[in-house]
Amino acid sequence: MQVRQIDTSNPGDVRKFIRFPSTLYKGNPYWVPTMEGEMKAALNPKAHPFYQHSQAAFFVAESDKKVFGRLAVLDNKRYRQTPKKSATGLFYYFEVVEDIKVAEALFETGIHWAKEQGIDTLTGPKGLAQGDSIGILAEGFDFMPAMGIAYNMAYYPDFMERLGFEKESDLLSGYLRADEYQLPERVHQLAEKIKKRRGFHVKQFSTKDELRLWIPKVREVYNQAFATVPEFVPITEDEVWLIADKILSIADPRLLKLVFKGEDLVGFLFAYPNICKGLQKTNGRLWPFGWLHLVREFKRTKAVDINGIGLLPEHQGLGATAILYTELEKTVRDFNFEYADLVQINETNMKSFGEASNLGANWHKRHRIYAKKF
Repeated sequence: MQVRQIDTSNPGDVRKFIRFPSTLYKGNPYWVPTMEGEMKAALNPKAHPFYQHSQAAFFVAESDKKVFGRLAVLDNKRYRQTPKKSATGLFYYFEVVEDIKVAEALFETGIHWAKEQGIDTLTGPKGLAQGDSIGILAEGFDFMPAMGIAYNMAYYPDFMERLGFEKESDLLSGYLRADEYQLPERVHQLAEKIKKRRGFHVKQFSTKDELRLWIPKVREVYNQAFATVPEFVPITEDEVWLIADKILSIADPRLLKLVFKGEDLVGFLFAYPNICKGLQKTNGRLWPFGWLHLVREFKRTKAVDINGIGLLPEHQGLGATAILYTELEKTVRDFNFEYADLVQINETNMKSFGEASNLGANWHKRHRIYAKKF
């Protein structure tokens, strides 16, 4: 077996890298493929804005032309500008058969490349752009993943520890059942009082084109809302359109809500119908019939993912949060969803974690971010 860096200009190499998980997870009822178009863009320096400022290397472990594992190592220059991360690289797209020697060989080669870039620490999984899946699933292997969030083999956490990686932080996801989720009346009263006294209101959209007009402003609010989060890298103008296209391809615009104070955008609540079962049937390809499976799943899914709640810092903790949570409840009830998945709240974010727990979130999935210094 050998580990080699693939040539991302070679269609055969790209195909090997992209399609390996389809073999690895064959027959698994919970794994959801990433669409091939999205993956091809991620490996194409001419198609993804990540490469305007950074670089990446993609590796496969293979023998007799058969792939046994894959790994990406990212030299994200903007990430390395954040405090205390000047020599930290990222890893992503890690998939491997149940053989620790293959995993060792992959990371040995990936770390060698990282050292050549002046990197002495790897952390991840973290992707090329904000909104990419984060972490390795460590708990909750018997649940369907949220849209765009990683599912992986149960032996991965053990492999990471055996490879010398340590926990950096955990992200938890929690179910809210519609038949059990009901905010106290005092929360609704507070939300209405805040709207009237402070001039807040919520805007919904009926078309994706209407929503697109607000994307530049949403980027500004997003960057400000998460500016204090450790290691947060602000979204660039080019990146926001990549992310927007990805979101809008799976979104019902009525579920993407913006919060205003007067004429000023101050917050957002992003929810997505979970169409993972449809994505499973596409095998990562829209054509010739993959799109039909997605259309059908949009109509019948009873699950919604809440993956994007934010307020400008000056409005946090002043009652405006009540508006977001009442809108969350409306989203679940008005569209007859049976449950909502609150996606990946960092365990260190005690405020958000506590609020979600008080709402009755059942913490059912845990994704872990790992780090290793070498």
